[in-house]
Amino acid sequence: MKICQLINKTLHDRLWRPSGGLPVQISVSAASFSGSCSWNSRKKNLSQYEMVNQEEYSLLVRSVVSSKLCPQTPTSLAEEDGQLYGPIVKSKHVKGKLSGRVLRNAFPLMSHSKVFNHSPEPSLVTPLKIGLHKDPSKLEMVSVTRILQETMPENQAFYLQRWRKKMIDELGENGFENYTRSMFRQGKLFHAALEEIFMPTESQEADEEEVQISGYIESVQHVLKDIGHAYAIESAVQHHSLNYVGLVDCVAEYRGNLCVIDWKTSEKQKPSLRNTFDSPLQVAAYMGAINNDDKYGFTVENGLIVIAYKDGSPAHPHYMNTEVSREHWTKWLFRLEEYMDKKDKIIVKS
Repeated sequence: MKICQLINKTLHDRLWRPSGGLPVQISVSAASFSGSCSWNSRKKNLSQYEMVNQEEYSLLVRSVVSSKLCPQTPTSLAEEDGQLYGPIVKSKHVKGKLSGRVLRNAFPLMSHSKVFNHSPEPSLVTPLKIGLHKDPSKLEMVSVTRILQETMPENQAFYLQRWRKKMIDELGENGFENYTRSMFRQGKLFHAALEEIFMPTESQEADEEEVQISGYIESVQHVLKDIGHAYAIESAVQHHSLNYVGLVDCVAEYRGNLCVIDWKTSEKQKPSLRNTFDSPLQVAAYMGAINNDDKYGFTVENGLIVIAYKDGSPAHPHYMNTEVSREHWTKWLFRLEEYMDKKDKIIVKS
């Protein structure tokens, strides 16, 4: 069939080949080229291909092979599809569903038994700092960090493992262990320094440890200017209905909105919320716990993730409004259910 197409194209080019500015029409019987290309085998009875209207066939060939006739472009194709099938209708996001899954327990982010109040009560002049107390009479609660680690998506785990391998290749096993210990220690010192800012004590002496985190403190200076009254600092939260616990970095007003604030340190720039991986889920989990924990006399439905940089470059504050917080709360519930399902399977196997 390809040979026939090539011959037909050649025939078209020859029929319309210019000569001295005028088209030279060469009389060639198109009927001599049958659909099966058997031009050497003549039969008395004409086939169906040989009985076609030659004039219409010639017009069809010209319309197909000529680029000057009805050129198709992405715009013209889109317009044609619109005329044939109508406008594109995008599917709406269905709340409570993720990858075809449906939440078994769509627990609300907000508790209706509490009243949201921006004004600090007298008892909240000093930010809350509640310790974590285990109740032997109740089931052991699992931490938010552990749940997120054990339900980490495969693609995220892949990039984390690749980064770990790259660092080990550069630093060696011992060097990588020292690096991770150093980063963990700097994170603790950074959080301690922020606690000192919100809950100052008499001791204000600088030492070598503070020098190690001076870049991080410099990085968040412009963010601290937008933070008002603090309600809680390094305080434990528990969600008794969903059976998980966590330690919230800070609950404070950010530009007039009460937020769960999560401080993060990084050597790499993270200019958008998606660069923070599971941090929005962590913040949403803390919101839900605070809103269902009677020890906290307020509710919160906004979040803030602050990425501080060691070199002192301006930190990136990623604000999560109520809508964004609710979306990540739903994602957190899916991860929580996934963790519980894995835990149940382990219990059944044992």
